[in-house]
Amino acid sequence: MALPRRTDVVIIGAGQAGLSVAYYLQRLGVRSGVDQLVLDRGPAPGGAWQHRWSALRLGSAHRVHDLPGMRRAGLSFETADRARPARDVVSEYYGHYERFFGLDVRRPTIVSAVFDSGADLVVRTDQGDIGTRIVVNATGTWGAPFVPYYKGVREFAGRQVHTSTYRDAAEFAGQRVLVIGGGTSAIGFLLELEGVAAKTFWVTRRPVDYLQQGTLDLEAAVNAVAEQDEAARAGRALPSIVSGTGVPKTRRIAAAIERGLLEPRPMFDHLDRFSAVWPDGSSERIDAIVWATGFRPDIRHLSPLKLHEKAGGVAVTTGAAERDPRIFFAGYGPTASTVGANRAGRTLARQVFAALGQTTSPVATIRPEDVVAARPADPAPPTGPIDHVAELMARFFTDA
Repeated sequence: MALPRRTDVVIIGAGQAGLSVAYYLQRLGVRSGVDQLVLDRGPAPGGAWQHRWSALRLGSAHRVHDLPGMRRAGLSFETADRARPARDVVSEYYGHYERFFGLDVRRPTIVSAVFDSGADLVVRTDQGDIGTRIVVNATGTWGAPFVPYYKGVREFAGRQVHTSTYRDAAEFAGQRVLVIGGGTSAIGFLLELEGVAAKTFWVTRRPVDYLQQGTLDLEAAVNAVAEQDEAARAGRALPSIVSGTGVPKTRRIAAAIERGLLEPRPMFDHLDRFSAVWPDGSSERIDAIVWATGFRPDIRHLSPLKLHEKAGGVAVTTGAAERDPRIFFAGYGPTASTVGANRAGRTLARQVFAALGQTTSPVATIRPEDVVAARPADPAPPTGPIDHVAELMARFFTDA
């Protein structure tokens, strides 16, 4: 289906943040596929999860929060099958969610740039340009992997992969593998490589902060979100979520610590063609490196708008960029992880709706064939236009 040449709102990205905003906008009457358009570069539903490695499973260290309204669609990640690859479960659930709520996601669509054309914005895609009044950027971070520079990294003769390109431990069978990073992904790789690689080495820039309770601490999560919010408001580069929350010490991780698998070393000084060399001059022969060093916000397509501040980030206060209030951010700053994305979707949709400055006529978008018998149905939306914004807002706030 061809993309429309114009719409009121373009949401870029159909991961958790993008779908959350699209869902709440639709409840406000901003019709999916008509007044709002969701563009996603992925070949299938699931956001970044569809690209993750096959051995990754859902669990306390890799938790996915339910999308808003998901239980009404008969789904919940709380009861999802943890024996299946997480990427398959998330893709399946997100796809059902999109169909159930009639969210018209156009994929695969690659957005290369967003331009200011005066009254409107122009979203440039591989399928043509789209004029719009508002852009909600929900591209997350998966498309912008971060690999820090160390002396010798370009001269190293072995294989190097990043979290975004890691596929299976079997690819490293019999090799001496260096894993770099202090988060749950690095630990997951070490656990998968155990017994497959000939030997693993683990280096981190700072000591690993384990959470003894084995699940993400609520206070730590709140503090991490607050740090993200402060940085976003100041226009600084965003700090790591993991550095603010710590790593839950699950039973599996605790057992690995006991048997000596998870013993991080400080960072090496440099790399040579075949080794990692430490500051004291000692070295270890290395066949491959796994960079579990995280990601940065994937906002390169917004470069023509010149949104960046001198401090290195984009200043975002009430959901929109300080330099252009027509650009809203979902999944950036305090909403950059599952800790904050869902909660912010409702607030951001409300802000986008207010920025539109007009109402639209809500329409029923749930298709009857997607609703299972005896499943609670959504309240029937009004059939005529609503002339007063306050009336529509009041109903929105009181909805569960």
